[in-house]
This record gives sequence, structure tokens and C-alpha cells, in this order.
Amino acid sequence: MQNFILHWGEMGSKWGVNRSVAQIHALLHISPDALTAEEICDTLNLARSNVSNGLKELQSQGLVKSSRQLGDRRDHFTSIRDMFDLVDAVIAARREREFAPTLRALEEVMAEAEEDNTPKVIKARMGETLRVMQMFDDWYMDFSRLPRAVHLAVLKMGSKLVRFLPGGKSD
Repeated sequence: MQNFILHWGEMGSKWGVNRSVAQIHALLHISPDALTAEEICDTLNLARSNVSNGLKELQSQGLVKSSRQLGDRRDHFTSIRDMFDLVDAVIAARREREFAPTLRALEEVMAEAEEDNTPKVIKARMGETLRVMQMFDDWYMDFSRLPRAVHLAVLKMGSKLVRFLPGGKSD
């Protein structure tokens, strides 16, 4: 358990999440039961304020949910249990936090470039960047609306799918 939590914490900084937040998520992810903030503090040896802020961040990303238990006034926290839903939530949160704002900024920059004297070569490069990023975003949004069964079928097909695409291998 300890190595999993430590590794998840280390990876958190590479994923753009602070180490404590990633460790809180790791603990909740592997815990069989919902935990209170106090239990998280005690287990991870983190300050209560650090845990509270981490839980708020995880909740805002849709990765952690709180619940109440009969006879207990404290909130109890749990991570998304279904691994497919968890990965989906992480991807959606990162899209909203990183990819979508970049698309909006590129759209604004392109609009400005059309009105000022930005050199054509630079406009072309920015335009290509926007088009490719928009294409990936459109694909993601279309794919994300499909039912889970379709997602799983495509993922399970993996490299077999490539054979049917133009330029794909015929192994």
C-alpha cells in the first residue's frame, strides 16, 4: 500500500497535481471503505488544511465524492471505484484544465492575427496548430459521447483496428 501511495504521489507532479493531492487520491483509490479527512490525515501524516484543500481539488475534478454515514456528522470520501470511469474523469478534467483553454487562446490569437500584420508564415503555422488540435478535440468529444461498450470494443481491438485503416499494417 505504502509504495503505491508514494509512487502515485511522485507521478502526481508529472501529471500536474501536487504530491499530497496525488497521495490522497491514491489512498482513497485503494481503500476498500470511505475515509474521513481525519483518517486521511493520520494515514498520510498530512496537515488537516492540506487534506482539506486536496479533497476540494479532487472533488472539483470529479475524482472524489463525499458522503455521510448514519450517526456520523463527518464527511466520508471515496475515489471513483470503476477504473474506466476514473480514467474517463481524469481525461475530461485534463481536457477542461489544459486542452480547451489552449484551443480558446489559439482561436483568439488567430482572430487577432487576421486583423494585424502577423506574417503569413506565422499565421499558417498557428492555423495548422489550431486545426490539428481542434481535430483531436472534435474526435475526443465525439468518441466520449459513445456508449462504454463501444469504447471497450475499440480499446480491445487495439492494433487489429489499424489493419482496416488507410496506411495501416497488414500483419
